Amino acid sequence: MSSTFHPDCARCARLVEFRAQSRVDHPGYFGRAVPSFGPEAPPLLIVGLAPGMHGANATGRPFTGDYAGILLYQTLFDLGLATAPVSEAAYDGLELIDCRITNAVRCVPPQNKPVGEEINNCRPYLVEELDAVPSGGVLLALGKIAHDQVIRALGLRVAAHKFAHAAEHALPGGLTLVDSYHCSRYNTNTRRLTAEMFESVMRRARDLARAGTDSRH
Repeated sequence: MSSTFHPDCARCARLVEFRAQSRVDHPGYFGRAVPSFGPEAPPLLIVGLAPGMHGANATGRPFTGDYAGILLYQTLFDLGLATAPVSEAAYDGLELIDCRITNAVRCVPPQNKPVGEEINNCRPYLVEELDAVPSGGVLLALGKIAHDQVIRALGLRVAAHKFAHAAEHALPGGLTLVDSYHCSRYNTNTRRLTAEMFESVMRRARDLARAGTDSRH
């Protein structure tokens, strides 16, 4: 799986230059395209937007080293989907259980804003991730951009699948897409997304994935 992905992906000149500069400015940073994290062929695939400069771009693991990961990994641990409540580094021994984390864009973008061409260039990697999710599996999109990229990667119309927190969408291949606001510092500080809201939608995604997986046996 992910046979075409490589951390030294050079599809986007702007992102290649930006991540290289991050290694100069911050010696020791990973500064490459960030691999997905978790078991292959997961019943639950969590899709974020892109690595943060001082998060995944630094550590080489999605949602690790920045604020957004604090709530994500604590919630995963609370729901029995991770072996530890804190993700500190790519080699800290933490493991995910029956879930996997990826991003719609694999490289850190300037101002945390990838442009359309970069999102499109990265989509084949997302397609590979989606292809590995078994029938009955669940996709959890963190934010509208992740939601839109999942829909497009499946060849569907975004207009027919509206993003909304806690929305659920039945997709081809027996998959279900569940939406959540992104667990960013802005969303949590403004209370647009509370820990309780996030736990609820994550629990729903977990339960749907378990039910879908069980129904195949």
